Amino acid sequence: MNPNDITDNDVLYEDNHLIAINKRAGDIVQVDETGDEPLDEKVKRYIAQKYNKPNGAFLGVVHRLDRPVSGVILFAKTSKGLDRMNKLFKNREIRKTYYAVVRNRPNPPYGNLVHWLVKNPQKNVTKPYDHEVQGSLRSELHYRLVGEKNGYFLIEVNPITGRPHQIRVQLSTLGCPIVGDNKYGYPRGSLRKSISLHARRLQFIHPIKNEPVEITAPLPKDGFWEKFAELMPPPSESDIIDH
Repeated sequence: MNPNDITDNDVLYEDNHLIAINKRAGDIVQVDETGDEPLDEKVKRYIAQKYNKPNGAFLGVVHRLDRPVSGVILFAKTSKGLDRMNKLFKNREIRKTYYAVVRNRPNPPYGNLVHWLVKNPQKNVTKPYDHEVQGSLRSELHYRLVGEKNGYFLIEVNPITGRPHQIRVQLSTLGCPIVGDNKYGYPRGSLRKSISLHARRLQFIHPIKNEPVEITAPLPKDGFWEKFAELMPPPSESDIIDH
């Protein structure tokens, strides 16, 4: 087995319609110009082998995480699941919780950020504006400072919208670029091709079973994130706002 293959240990949640994976930083979700094998292909292969599907498995991409970001990512195993999850995301009926590590204390320590973002696809970089401009997308998130460890600050983020590079660029406007994210103002990149942004939790009402689902991704074991585990609040205490 290839060490980069998906195994049972990578699966955070699975039922007949959905499968959630703990994405490793550095994995791409869908094929891009690098030609590296994307995560959706790895998950397809995992499902086909697990359930003995010689003709392959259906897999729908519901949402995306940037390549250097780790954490929970959800795929659909059926077209019905894909269609209904797409509607939940579009209607913002998914609660997303991320954690970011920064070097600068956010001021104020909690708040609501609204920007209009424009992505340059050639440079793969997003630019924020404090007012609407041509081609921009309104972007909103809530954040709060959770704690400090060894001169680093842990921030909890609940994005309301889901724009490319949204958390990365919006936190940088606070003067808080994410550790390792030299694209958005951190002085140096990470040797692991990762940034200290982790998609911690997804919460939603299952669109077919009609029951609450909460999927939590454990922190990466990379010698850095472990330092912040003791600062992580239990799920019930981590809510910033109810939507």
